[in-house]
Amino acid sequence: MSEMAEAIRQLMEERGYSEDSVRQIIEKALKAAYKRTFGTDENAIVKFAEDMSDVSIYSRKTVLDGVYDPIREIELEEARELAGDEVEENDEIDILIDPKTFERSAVSTGKQTAHQGLNENYKNTLMNEYKDKVGEIIIGYFQREKNGTIYVDLGNAGKVEGVLPAKYQSKLEYYEKNDRIKALIVEVKPTNSGIQLILSRSDPRLVSSILEKETPEIADGTVEITKIVRDAGYRTKIAVYSKREEIDPVGACVGLKGVRIQNVIREILNEKIDVLRWDPDPTVFIKNALSPAQVQRVIILDADKRQALAIVEDSQFSLAIGKQGQNVRLANKLCDWNIDVKTVDQAAEMDLSAISTIQNAHNLFNDETSEDVVASENISSVMELPGVNKEIAKLLTDNGFGDVQDFVEGYENDTISIEGVSGDDLDEIYDLVNANVEFVEEEEEVAEENDAAEESTEEVEEYFCPECGAKITLDMTKCPNCGIEFEFQTEEDGE
Repeated sequence: MSEMAEAIRQLMEERGYSEDSVRQIIEKALKAAYKRTFGTDENAIVKFAEDMSDVSIYSRKTVLDGVYDPIREIELEEARELAGDEVEENDEIDILIDPKTFERSAVSTGKQTAHQGLNENYKNTLMNEYKDKVGEIIIGYFQREKNGTIYVDLGNAGKVEGVLPAKYQSKLEYYEKNDRIKALIVEVKPTNSGIQLILSRSDPRLVSSILEKETPEIADGTVEITKIVRDAGYRTKIAVYSKREEIDPVGACVGLKGVRIQNVIREILNEKIDVLRWDPDPTVFIKNALSPAQVQRVIILDADKRQALAIVEDSQFSLAIGKQGQNVRLANKLCDWNIDVKTVDQAAEMDLSAISTIQNAHNLFNDETSEDVVASENISSVMELPGVNKEIAKLLTDNGFGDVQDFVEGYENDTISIEGVSGDDLDEIYDLVNANVEFVEEEEEVAEENDAAEESTEEVEEYFCPECGAKITLDMTKCPNCGIEFEFQTEEDGE
């Protein structure tokens, strides 16, 4: 059995099998050979050395005085010759079997069983290793192509095969022999010889995984990818967000001079990527989602049905729609809204006055709304003013004047002093506010002003010095102008 012991050591040391799995495989192989020889394995006993250096197989038989089944029974006299005189009738003894006595067919059966067991164990080991890697990136090399499916060499002596189906390929990519392929693992399947990894180059998670490796802020959770949509080979849109106000999530992903995002674009073979800021306000998020187009205004048509209207200048219309509707289609998926894009002239022909759900939809995403300002076009921030200079609006926002009400108060009180923002800039924005925002005072404030007006209209009796005519009050004892002394008397005193 020295050859068996050596085989056991090789399986454990070279192939990495566990001791329990080797025990099970060897035991099944020996029992299969035993059954092939004796017709049953019910009384076959396999025993291993403590250090797994050797293995033996025994036939367990019942001691009887008169044997009817020589496979399971043994004569008392023969048993005593093998195991000693202390053996009694009905005892059970284990008789060592030399595998060399097995028939050739039995040996072949044992080998086949062992081979199957080893393959099954190896597949299970690989499955356990890769099943948790679904969603991770793996690198391989183009091996061959058949009926549109690309087979990828992942190493492991062919036990792990990569398959890139046509439906998971990027539309504009082309590969040749030994080309490097970076792909996402989407599924793990067992095969006769090992396992098969189903790969994807079109999954949006491929882009997000590559971006995460390029952006430490995503890896440490400072910046979050809220959603990503993709038309593989053409364009990807990624919405990012950060809870920390001092962090620019878009800038973090793009990197200095665009280095980070260019590395991602290079990995997906020059596919266009739009990284944009996620916003809880759907009007702002929809504007961002239609990037690179500049959107003048967004109107919520039906909040329940999630329908919105985006109005753009004529020059931005084709950019907002995109080639074959690609840009607006991806924006729809990203925002989960049905966005209709119209030019300014097209929107002017629509009956927008009938839309009554604009503010309601806005309130769905903004629990705290301004009580002092009602925007006639759902405008609450300077950044939303149509035609506003975005750079100036950002400076105002960064310095605490981004809210329309705050800006108006600061402008009228002349308290806005920001480097890079001139008086003409402030005048221009103030004119935009007056043209696009309707201010409604609260009822309490109106009532207070009305009360004050009524008090101011009441007649107040005035007194003058009888000597020089200067104005005096009832608490004076002499005129502050001429010095004459006097005292006030009521009508009753005068009587």
